[in-house]
Amino acid sequence: MPDTGLPPDQQEAPEARAARWADCCLAIELLAVDRAGLGGMSLRAQAGPVRDVALAVLAAHFGTLRRMPAGIGDEALLGGLDLPATLQAGRPIQSGGLLRAAQGGVLLAIMAERMAQGVAARVTMAIDDGADLAVVALDEGIEPEERCGAALLDRLAFHVDLTALSHRDVAQGAPDAAAIAEARGRLARMQTDPELLEALCNTAMVLGIGSPRAVLLALRVARAAAALDGREAVTLEDATLATRLVLAARATRLPPPAETEEQPQPGENDQQDQESEPDSQKPDQDTQPDQQDGDQPDQDPDPKENDKPLSDASELLLEAARAAIPAGLLARLAAQDFRGNTTSQGREGARQAGGQRGRPIGVRAASPGPGLRLNLIETLRAAAPWQPVRARMAGPQPPGRVMLRREDFRVTRSEQASRTTTIFLVDASGSSALNRLAEAKGAVELLLADCYRRRDQVAVIAFRGKAAQVLLPPTRSLVRAKRSLAGLPGGGGTPLAAGIDAGFLMAEAVRRAGATPTLVLLTDGRANVTRAGTGGRQIAAAEAEAASRRLRASRFAALVLDTAPRPAPEAARLAEAMGALYVPLPYANAASVSGAIRAAGRL
Repeated sequence: MPDTGLPPDQQEAPEARAARWADCCLAIELLAVDRAGLGGMSLRAQAGPVRDVALAVLAAHFGTLRRMPAGIGDEALLGGLDLPATLQAGRPIQSGGLLRAAQGGVLLAIMAERMAQGVAARVTMAIDDGADLAVVALDEGIEPEERCGAALLDRLAFHVDLTALSHRDVAQGAPDAAAIAEARGRLARMQTDPELLEALCNTAMVLGIGSPRAVLLALRVARAAAALDGREAVTLEDATLATRLVLAARATRLPPPAETEEQPQPGENDQQDQESEPDSQKPDQDTQPDQQDGDQPDQDPDPKENDKPLSDASELLLEAARAAIPAGLLARLAAQDFRGNTTSQGREGARQAGGQRGRPIGVRAASPGPGLRLNLIETLRAAAPWQPVRARMAGPQPPGRVMLRREDFRVTRSEQASRTTTIFLVDASGSSALNRLAEAKGAVELLLADCYRRRDQVAVIAFRGKAAQVLLPPTRSLVRAKRSLAGLPGGGGTPLAAGIDAGFLMAEAVRRAGATPTLVLLTDGRANVTRAGTGGRQIAAAEAEAASRRLRASRFAALVLDTAPRPAPEAARLAEAMGALYVPLPYANAASVSGAIRAAGRL
C-alpha cells in the first residue's frame, strides 16, 4: 500500500483512492461546465505531488489560476484608486482588483483555512452576485478544526479531500474542450423531473443537511452532468452522481440502514390469520355495536403514521450517499461541532486589536500618535483625488508637492492572536483524589507537549479541605508541571466555591495580561465546604452555583469534566450555571481529558 502519511487504519483501499481521484477530476470537469452556478470547490490537500497534479488539471480546464493569499487587502481584491497614475495625471484613476481579473477563470484561495473573515465575506458576496468565476479554496489545514469558513464552504459545490492519496494514485488527462463547450449550450434548455428534486430534498433531510443551498448545488451538478453526457433532461443517474459529489461530503449523520428483507403488505397477514381462524373463535359481528361514520374507536396514534415514505429514487440516492461518505467524516464533524459557550477563536486564542503589533487588517482615518502607525500609502491615496482642488485654492506650488490635510491621515489597523492559557481546577478531595490528580497530571503533560509549537500555557489549581491552592502558575514548563503535581496529597472536604473563585481570579489575571483563558474543572460537583471553611452541603452548593454564575457573566470559556463513577446531576447543574460544556467521564484518563478539551474547540 502506498505511503500516504496517514496511520495504517486510516488508509483507504486502492480502489477507493482511485475512485476519489476520479471524482475529483469529474468535479473539475463539471465545474468547467457551470463555473458560475456551482461556485467552486474546496480542495483539501497538503503541499506535494498530489496537489500539484490537481492544480495542473484545474489549469488545463481553466487556464491561468489567479492566486489569492489569505491576508489580501481590499485594494488588491476589489480594486480601487491607482495611486501612481492618479498622482501623475492629477485626477482619480481606478484600477481593477483580483476579483475582476479572475473573471472567466479560477480564483485560487491559498491557505483558505486561515483566510481572514473580511476576505471570506467579500469572496462570498462575489459568488452571491453571480461573478463569472470559480473559487477553489485550497485547504492545507492539518488539524480537523482547521477549516475554511462555513459561509464560503456552503457556496462551493464540491468538497474534495485528497489527503489520503499518494502520487501513485493520481494522473493528469487532457480535457475535452469541445464536449465542455457543447455542455454549456445545453444547460439553458435542460429539463428536470420534479420527483428527482423531491428525492434530492429527502436525501439531504435524511443526511442532516440543513442548508437548502446544498440541494440547489446538487441540482445544478446533476444538470451539468446530464449536459456533459449529451442529454437534455436530468436522469436518476445524474441525481445519484450529484448526491455522491455534493451531499455525501456535507452529511452530518449517517442514513438509516437499507432494509434487505421483504416487508409483508399491509393486511396480508391479517387476512391469512382470519382465514385460518376457526369459526368459533371469530368475533360475532352481530354482537358488535353499530358505529357511525366518523365514530371510530380511540386508537393509540402511530408515531410513524405521518412519516412520508421515501420514494425509490430517494432510496437509491441514499445508497449512493452511504457508499460515498468518507470513513471518519462524521467523527471529525462531531469533534468540530462539540463546542461550548466560548469566546476564543480556535487554537490560536482570541484575536485582539493591536496598535503597532500583529497582522494588518485594514486602515482607518486617524492622526498618528502613541500606539498608532501611519500608513503612508493609504494617506497619499486619500489625498490624491483632492490635489487639483487644493492646488487651485493654494495657488502655484512647486512641482511634485503633495498637499495633505488632517482628514487625509490613515493609520494601520492590526490584530494579533493572544496566547492561550488552560487552567485546570482539580477536585483533590475524597478517596479517589489520587486517581483524578494522576489523570490531570497526564492531561497537562499531553497538552504541554504541544505548547512549544503553539506557545500556550497551562496552570493547575487544586482544592481540598477548606481552601484552594495554586499548584502551578501559568507556564509552559513540563518539568515544573510534573513537580507541582507529584507531591499533592488528597482527601478531605470539597470547597468547590473556593476552587471556582481561585480559577476566576486567575482567569481575570490571564485576561488582563492579554491572553485567552479557558477553565477545565475536574469534579463530581458535590460541594460540602463553604467559603468560610465550615460544613454544610446546602450552603456550599449555593455558593458554588453563585461562583459559577459569576464565571459565566465574565464569558470565560469553560469545560466541566464529571469524574464521578456515574454521571452526577450536581456536576451537570454546575456546568449549566457556569455556561460550560459538560462531559461526563466516569473513567477519565489522560487521553480522554485531553481529547475532550480539544473537541470543545479550545485547543
